[in-house]
Amino acid sequence: MIQADGLTKRYGDATVVDGFSLNVKAGELVVLLGGSGSGKTTTLKMINRLIEPTAGSVRLDGVDTAELPPHELRRRIGYVFQRIGLFPHMTVGENVAVTPGLLGWPLERTAARVDELLELVELDPALRDRRPSELSGGQQQRVGVARALAAEPRVMLLDEPFGALDPVTRERLQQSFLRIRTRLALTTVFVTHDMTEALTLADRIGVMHDGRLLQLGTPRDLLTRPADDYVDRLMSTPRRQAAVVDALIGGTTAEARS
Repeated sequence: MIQADGLTKRYGDATVVDGFSLNVKAGELVVLLGGSGSGKTTTLKMINRLIEPTAGSVRLDGVDTAELPPHELRRRIGYVFQRIGLFPHMTVGENVAVTPGLLGWPLERTAARVDELLELVELDPALRDRRPSELSGGQQQRVGVARALAAEPRVMLLDEPFGALDPVTRERLQQSFLRIRTRLALTTVFVTHDMTEALTLADRIGVMHDGRLLQLGTPRDLLTRPADDYVDRLMSTPRRQAAVVDALIGGTTAEARS
């Protein structure tokens, strides 16, 4: 579905992404995990050509994205990012309808699609005529997801979409997105620096550091067979957290039995 081959991005003498290659199967969710400056966001933006690669190529269903006109690329790929970018002067419904409007959809079809998407992202239809400033952070992010899905893309790219939210709202939106992704059979690349989020969401995780892809594997692969010391150190945090939680649960269970 998505084939990235040798993606490289240089700015002058600085190499931000170096020889990144990845195949994402149809319906798969791959998380790119790494710290600030690892190159994960630049890689994501090269996939939908918001940033042009210095070298390398990206193919969608075998078609080089360099051969696709921008409007076709935006139709095929939904994009959600942390700074949601809703238009403040537009209502929720108008924000969701932006891409169908640009594609020239009939008003009836657009209105029906907006209704369908508000239900899909679990937003109260009564919010349709609200402005973004009248919504909570979680509600705004749901609108962002709905807008990205408006043109019925088969591919979704998400750049730390839930990073600015409180833990309870973040977990709720993660589970909501997993349901949406399963229902629509979306092929997804998801960028995060949050290891727990990566382990929770991913079919496979690609660990990036200094512009390189260090390891690609299932969450279990990374936890049990880290490729190098960097990946091992990265995975040590969720291992410690899991051990603490297990100890607390074990202690609570023991107290209940005594």
